[in-house]
Order: sequence, then C-alpha cells, then structure tokens
Amino acid sequence: MSSIDANKKNLEYWDEWYSTHEKSRSEIVTDDWLHYFEPTINDAKGILDLGCGEGNNTLYLLNKGKSVSVADGSRNAILAMRKNFPEVNDAICFDMLGTFPYANSSVNLVVADLCLHYFTKEDTIKILKEIRRILSNRGHLIFRVNSNKDVNHGAGEGILVEPGLYMTEDGRYKRFFDHSDLYDFFNMFDIKYMREDVMKRYKLEKRVYVGRVRNIK
Repeated sequence: MSSIDANKKNLEYWDEWYSTHEKSRSEIVTDDWLHYFEPTINDAKGILDLGCGEGNNTLYLLNKGKSVSVADGSRNAILAMRKNFPEVNDAICFDMLGTFPYANSSVNLVVADLCLHYFTKEDTIKILKEIRRILSNRGHLIFRVNSNKDVNHGAGEGILVEPGLYMTEDGRYKRFFDHSDLYDFFNMFDIKYMREDVMKRYKLEKRVYVGRVRNIK
C-alpha cells in the first residue's frame, strides 16, 4: 500500500471517528502537558493548533487568553470546532501532506499534539518543513508523538513498513518514535526540550514523547 493510500485511510478513519464521538464544549477536557511550556505560550502572539481534534489544546489556550487558529484533516472535527469554539481566528480542514494554507513566517507557535506520527519518514520531514516555513524566526513547535514503549496503543503491532512505522489491520500507518528518532526527524530545528511522558486522558496509559523546538531561519 502506498503512503497516499494509507493517508487516505487515516483521514477517513478520523473523519468517521469524529462523526460518532462529537462532544459539546462542556465535555471537552484538557490534560496537563502544555503547562510545561507556559513561558513559551505566554510569549506567543499567533498560535496554530495543528491536528486540533476535538479541541483539548484549543480549550487550554483560549482559557489562557491566547489568539488561536485551528486545523485538522477531518472535516467533522473542524465542523465541531467551529460550533464549540466560535472565538477561534479560523478553523481550516486540510491534508497535511499538501501545502499548508498559511503564509511564510505567519505563525509564532504551532502546537501539534498526536498528529505527526501517521506518516513515512519522507512525508514526516515534508510536514516538518512546512511547519518550519510558516513559523516565524525563533517561533516554536510544541508537540507530542507516540513512544515506541506505547504498548497499550499499538507499539510494535502490525506490518513493519519502515523502521518505527507500522501498517495497522485497517491499512493506516502509525509511527512509534524512540529517543534517537526525535533528534533525527527534528534536527532542522533548534531542539530545546525532549522527554518521555505518560498521558492519562485515555482509559489505558499512553506513553509519548513531548518536545519543544525553535525555528531558526
């Protein structure tokens, strides 16, 4: 299966998921990962919540009084975001494998939570270059990605496509990073913070890597 087909499967999967799991604003919860980066968030002028999903991070950022734009590959996620968070600057649906619909250096901070681990290495690098393009000089990318220790959520399961990347039973790609991968994938940025962490938002604990990198142009 090609990466294009796997990406299409992934977009279809999440669009269906958000069509059957729609939440009201009062049902959306935040978890505590962004508090690690409060100084960076406080200094940011324009923030993009990339792969915003149901809006967990958007809610946190709005509660901090920040100006936020949101984007996701799922049309249903964006429809829900427009309804639940009418105060966001804009809410755009687009495929991250294409050109991002933002001007060069137009964003001060990108938050990419659990949306960067569905792609081949080649495509991931392409996405990171697009993030770098839209980020201002010395702007930041804050992210979480799957850890290769995330056995509760599929680490090591499926057909191995390339190191760290597996194809699931339904034909989607999922990547699980190790520590060295992070420095390989994100070396186009100035890496400021990397650590493994545990998410407890889900029924089972999820192991992730958390990072903050700075754009230097």
